[in-house]
Amino acid sequence: MTLREALARAAAQGLARIDAQLLLLHVLGRVGTERGWLVAHDDEALAPAAEAAYADLCSRRNAGEPLAYLTGEKEFFGLPLQVDARVLVPRPDTETIVEWALELLRPLRAPRVIDLGTGSGAIALAIQRARPDARVEAVDRSAEALAVARANAQRLQLPVQFRQADWLAGAGRYDLVVSNPPYVRAQDEHLAALRHEPLSALVAGEDGLADLRAIVGAAPAHLAPGGWLLLEHGWDQAAAVEALLAAAGFTRLSNRKDLGGIVRCSGGQAPELG
Repeated sequence: MTLREALARAAAQGLARIDAQLLLLHVLGRVGTERGWLVAHDDEALAPAAEAAYADLCSRRNAGEPLAYLTGEKEFFGLPLQVDARVLVPRPDTETIVEWALELLRPLRAPRVIDLGTGSGAIALAIQRARPDARVEAVDRSAEALAVARANAQRLQLPVQFRQADWLAGAGRYDLVVSNPPYVRAQDEHLAALRHEPLSALVAGEDGLADLRAIVGAAPAHLAPGGWLLLEHGWDQAAAVEALLAAAGFTRLSNRKDLGGIVRCSGGQAPELG
C-alpha cells in the first residue's frame, strides 16, 4: 500500500483529510508541519507494520478519540505540549485568557501568578515563557495531571512551580489568579463527545458553576491589592460569572470573546486597598 492509497482508505472511512495526514506523519515519525512531504512522496510504500499502526489510529480517531491523544502532542500558544488522557486537550480558545493575562502583567515587575487546575500546564507554561521574570505557580487536584504538566515544564525548561491542591488551598498572595476550571453541567448533552477526556476536568455540578463559585469566593484573600482574577467559562455563563465576581467585591469587571466571538473569559480586579 502506498501513502496515497492509505490516505484514500482513511478518507473513505470518513476521516477528515488533515487528521488522516497528521496521523500518517505520526506513524512515519515525521512532524505535523510536513504535510507537503506527503504530497511529494505519496507513491512511496507503507511498510506492513506502519500500515497496521495507521489503521488502528484511524479507527480510534473515527471513534472520537482526540487527535492530540493519538499523536501525543498539541501546540498551545506556540508551545509543543505533550498530552494524553490524563489531561484535557488544550483548546485554541484558551489562548484568549493567556493573551489577557499578559496584557495585565505587562506593567508589573516580577509578578506573582497562579494557574488553578493547570492540567497539561498550558496556561502557566505559556505565561512563564512570555514572562521569564514572573514567579508562576500552578496547582491541580489531580496527581496524574501534575505529572503531565511537570514533564512539559521540564522538557521546555520553564521554571513553573507545581503543587497538588484543591484550588487556592494553601496558596499565598498573587498579582494574578487565572483558571480554566471545570464548567460543564453534569447533564450536558455535549459530554458524550468528550467521553475520552477526564470527566473530573470537565464537570462542575448540576449548574456547571460549582468550581467557578469556589474560586471566586476564595480568590479575594489571595490577591494582592489591585490584583486580578481571570476565569474561562462556558458559552452561556458570562452573566452568572459576572454576578459572582460582583458579589465577591471585584471591580472593573471585564470579559473577552473567544475565536468565535462568544464571551468565554471574565475577570475582575481586587480592591486596591485589599
